[in-house]
Amino acid sequence: MTLPSWQDKKYGSKTRAALWLVSEVGEGNVFTKTQLREAFPDVAQIDRRTRDLRDHEWQIDTRREDPSLKLEEQRFVKKGAEIWLPGQAKTQKSKASLTAAQRTKIMAADGFLCRSCGIGNGEPYHDGGQDSQLDIARRKVVLENGSAQVQFVTECNRCRVGGREREVNLSELLGQVKALASLERKVLAAWVKADARKPSELEKLWGVYRTLPEESRTAFQQAVASEEE
Repeated sequence: MTLPSWQDKKYGSKTRAALWLVSEVGEGNVFTKTQLREAFPDVAQIDRRTRDLRDHEWQIDTRREDPSLKLEEQRFVKKGAEIWLPGQAKTQKSKASLTAAQRTKIMAADGFLCRSCGIGNGEPYHDGGQDSQLDIARRKVVLENGSAQVQFVTECNRCRVGGREREVNLSELLGQVKALASLERKVLAAWVKADARKPSELEKLWGVYRTLPEESRTAFQQAVASEEE
């Protein structure tokens, strides 16, 4: 089917922006705010109209979602509803945007830390680069009754990108907890209560051993084997 022209002003600015992305940018490609504004010099709030496409399942990433982007760049990742077609302009997302108060409440419950890597907001990553930025991610969770639910969790900009398709099966997870031995469950309960896990000396030794060169690993293995004799 031939696409309508993004320059046809019988369509609203949001629809024209969608058509421009499909026709001129293409999925997976990067565009700048300057390019967008130059394409729509007659629309004062074209940036906002383009952001509104996310309510129709369009994925448009900024540097917050994709650290490889520059400040003025955005990436058109995926087309959503074809809102230029009759009946498709109705908002597709069943979940409304979070308010600032709701976002703060979620982050406070998560200790203002990324629940995937543990980094705090504005902290530097160990490998350098841009400091972390915390945001709210939506995680699909399969509940004990088998139904699926989208739940909110705090994640940093890096982990949100890598975990976008992540899904949690809570039923399986709880089943694994029930299968633990009594001592294992007590250890896990202590970690959960503290919301932290301090590696044991044994785990630290194992971690260091894994980093050793081959000759040193051999010496380490011999030392461990001699203790068994």
